[in-house]
Amino acid sequence: MKSLFKHFRGDMLGGITAGIVALPLALAFGVSSGLGPSAGLYGAIFISFFAAMFGGTPTQISGPTAPMTAVSMIVIAGIIAVFDGDVEKALPAILTVFLLGGLMQIGLGLMGIGSYIRYIPYPVVSGFMTAIGLIIIITQILPALGYYPKEDSGWVQPFKPQAEELILENILREEAGEGILVLEDFQETIHRAGEITEDVIQKEAQVLAAKEASGVLGALTVLPRALKNINILELILSLITIVIIYGFKRITTKVPSTLVALILVSGVAYGFGLDYRPIETIPEGFPLPNFEIITEFRLSAITPYVFTALTLALLGSIDSLLTSVVADNMTKTKHNPNKELLGQGIGNSIAALFGGIPGAGATIRTVVNINSGGKTRLSGMIAGLLLLVILLALGPIASQIPAAVLAGILITVGVNVMDYKGLRAIPSLPKDLKIGPLKLSSEVMVMLVVLLLSTFWNLVYAVGIGLVIASLMFMKKIGDLTAKRSEVRAAGREKSWADEKGFPESLREKVFIKHIKGPLFFGTTSEFQLLADQIPITATAVIIRLGRMQYMDQSGLYAMEDVLQDLSRKKINVFFVRVLDQPRYMMERIDIIPDLVPPEHIFKSFDECVKFVLKHPEELEPHLNS
Repeated sequence: MKSLFKHFRGDMLGGITAGIVALPLALAFGVSSGLGPSAGLYGAIFISFFAAMFGGTPTQISGPTAPMTAVSMIVIAGIIAVFDGDVEKALPAILTVFLLGGLMQIGLGLMGIGSYIRYIPYPVVSGFMTAIGLIIIITQILPALGYYPKEDSGWVQPFKPQAEELILENILREEAGEGILVLEDFQETIHRAGEITEDVIQKEAQVLAAKEASGVLGALTVLPRALKNINILELILSLITIVIIYGFKRITTKVPSTLVALILVSGVAYGFGLDYRPIETIPEGFPLPNFEIITEFRLSAITPYVFTALTLALLGSIDSLLTSVVADNMTKTKHNPNKELLGQGIGNSIAALFGGIPGAGATIRTVVNINSGGKTRLSGMIAGLLLLVILLALGPIASQIPAAVLAGILITVGVNVMDYKGLRAIPSLPKDLKIGPLKLSSEVMVMLVVLLLSTFWNLVYAVGIGLVIASLMFMKKIGDLTAKRSEVRAAGREKSWADEKGFPESLREKVFIKHIKGPLFFGTTSEFQLLADQIPITATAVIIRLGRMQYMDQSGLYAMEDVLQDLSRKKINVFFVRVLDQPRYMMERIDIIPDLVPPEHIFKSFDECVKFVLKHPEELEPHLNS
C-alpha cells in the first residue's frame, strides 16, 4: 500500500490531467457509437479505474478508443437492426456482447496470449508512435482554428441530396420491417415522407458532412475551407495553451505544464466572459448497472455474437498492448502483458454491466498521464474517479472548458509522442533492401509502411501488415545469414573436415562427401537442393555428414526427401553419418528412414562409415532401387 502512494503527487496530477483530456473524447466516442455520450463517459470511468487497478501497465490510462468505438458502432448498428431499430430493446443484447468481449479478454490474459506482443519489432512501434502523433496533430488543427465542418453551411449544403436519400431509405426499411407492401401502396410512404422537415434533412446532412471531414484525410480535405473561416479567438486560445505548455516547462517541471495551461487559459476565458466554444454538455446522474443483460446471457442468445465479441476482445488486446509498449518506451519500464489483458477484460466487463461502451489502453491519455507525472496504477484510478466526480458534481463547471484549449493540449501531445529517435536514425540505417533501382533500409520501409497506413487508413491493420512484412524480412535475413555461415550450400568445393584426412584414395572418385553445418530450414533449402548437381560424374555414393545439423524444419525435411529421391533415380547410394535426434525423428515420420536411407546405411561416426564401405565394395556399385 505504501508503494502505491509513493508517487501520489505525480499520480494525482497525471490522473487529473489525463481524466480532463479523456472527458471530451469519451463523450465523442459515446455519441459516435450510437449509444449516446453517457455510454462513452461510463466506459471511460469504469475501464480507466478497473483496468488500472488490475492491469499490468502502471501508467496506462484506459477508456473508449477510436478503433474500439468503430467496431462497437458496427456491432450496435447490427443488433439494433435486429430489434427493429429500437435502441432500448436492443441495449441488453448490445451490452451482452460487450460483456462477452470483456470475459474473452480475461481468458486471453489467463492463457498467456499477451506475452507474444513483445515480438513486435521496433520499426513497427516507431511507425505506430509517429502515426499517432501525426493523427493527433492533423485532426486537432480544425478545432484549434475554431472550424467545425458541420456548422459550415457551404460544406454541408452538397450533402443534402444524399441526406434526403438516406432518410427515404430508412423510411422504406422501417416499412419493410412493419410489413407494409410499399410496392402496391405508396400512401404510407408518401405520408411519412411528407413529415420530413427541413430541420431533419439539415441535421442528417450535418452528420454526413462531419463524417466526410473526419479522420486525417477528411481533415486535410476540409483544411482549405478552415483556413478561410478561422475563428481568431479560438486560434488565440489554442496558441496560448501551446505556448504555456512549452514555456512553463522552462520555469519548472514539478507541476505539469498541461494542467497549468488547462486551468489558466480556461479560467481567463471564462472569467473575462469571452465568447468561446465550450466542450459538450456533461451528462449528469450516477450510472446504474443494467441487470437485464444477465437475463440475456444465455448460450442460445450469445452464440450469434461470439465471433463479434472475439473481434472486440482481440482488437482491444492489441490496442492496449501497443499502448503498453509506448508507455514502456517513455518510462523505460516493462509491463506485464497477460496481467494487462486481465485488467482490460475486467474493466470492459464492468463497463458493460453499467452501460458503457468497450475500450482499451488509450495512447493519447497514457502519454498525457506520463508527461504530467503519473507513475503508478493510482493515476489511472484517479482519472476514472475524476470522471465520476465530474459526472456527479462538476458537470456544469467542466462544461465551460474551451474546446480550443483541449485542441492545443492534444497538439502538444501529438508533437511529443512522435518517435524522433527512430526518425533521426533513418539516414544512418544500412540500405539492405533493393526494390528496382531503389536501395533502402528494410527497417525504414517497415516503419514508413506502418506510419503511412496508420495515418491514412487503420491503426490496427497497419500494425498487422507491418508485423507480417517485418517477420518476412527477418526470416530472410536469418536465412541468408545462416546459409552464409553454414555448409549447407552446394556451391563451391567441399572442404574436408579434420577426421577425413585419412580418407582412402581408392574411394575418392566413387564417394562424394557432403557436409551440412547448421540447421536445414526454409532459408537454406534452395541451396541444399542443388546437391545432385554438385556430385562428380564418377561418384556412385554420397556420404552426408549430419552431426552438425542440429535442426530440420518441414521445408528442410521435404528438401532432403527431394534430394534423396533424385539421387535414388540416378542410382547413387546414400550414407548418413551421425544423425541427431530431431532430424532423425523428422525423417522417420515420412519414411525417409528407412525407405530412402536404410538403417544399415546410418553410422555414428565417419570412421565406421568408411570401414563399412571398404568392407562392402558392392555398395559402391550403382544400386537398383527406384
